[in-house]
Amino acid sequence: MPIDITESALAATIDHAILKPQLTRAEVDAELAIAAEWGVFSVCVRPSDIAHAVRRLEGTGVAVGTVIGFPHGTTSSAAKVAELRRAHEDGASEFDMVVNIGALRSGFDDVVRDDIAAVVASAAGRITKVILETSYLDDAQIALGSRLTEAAGASFVKTSTGFAGGGATVPHVRLMRASVGPVVQVKASGGVRGLDTALEMIEAGATRLGTSASATILGELRARLAGAQASAATDDSSY
Repeated sequence: MPIDITESALAATIDHAILKPQLTRAEVDAELAIAAEWGVFSVCVRPSDIAHAVRRLEGTGVAVGTVIGFPHGTTSSAAKVAELRRAHEDGASEFDMVVNIGALRSGFDDVVRDDIAAVVASAAGRITKVILETSYLDDAQIALGSRLTEAAGASFVKTSTGFAGGGATVPHVRLMRASVGPVVQVKASGGVRGLDTALEMIEAGATRLGTSASATILGELRARLAGAQASAATDDSSY
């Protein structure tokens, strides 16, 4: 795939995911160091790691986000609001909430919209991303979930948690992008582990990528850009 993006521009799309439940503090710190080294936009950490991540990343320019109602989305709206408020107190600046998946699949549109709206309201203007968990949904449900996300005032609609046996696909990202207006952005998450996949998601309409493979993706880009520069220099020297 042709490369038409800089390393800093690609890094600015990445939310580095540090969400595996088994991670030790040392492993979390190693991931935070990767995020700082590569200058990604943000980390998305477990709620219990927020305050620690904020301290470790101070001065790096990397934002700290977290998850709400993760990974199943089945907690009450009140619980999600309480979780967000505590996350904000601990220093998180972005919030990735899981939609009530069962309600969405049941056709309970008001329940889904009101659940999202309650979290958005408690975020008080801070970025809220709504995870649909697309591997559990058909296309009509993905489109509907995207529209309900927009109606509830969220900033992003997001594909996946990465914990449901499926992740982002290009057709789903395109469908989500087509289902909302320009104010709502799309985040592709789950299975974004290489540069070509990352670029395909961006081309499909994603403006943010959730991945734990930030170093791999950005390292691949750095190597390809260096190779292209070396090739251009060789071509120039042949004249």
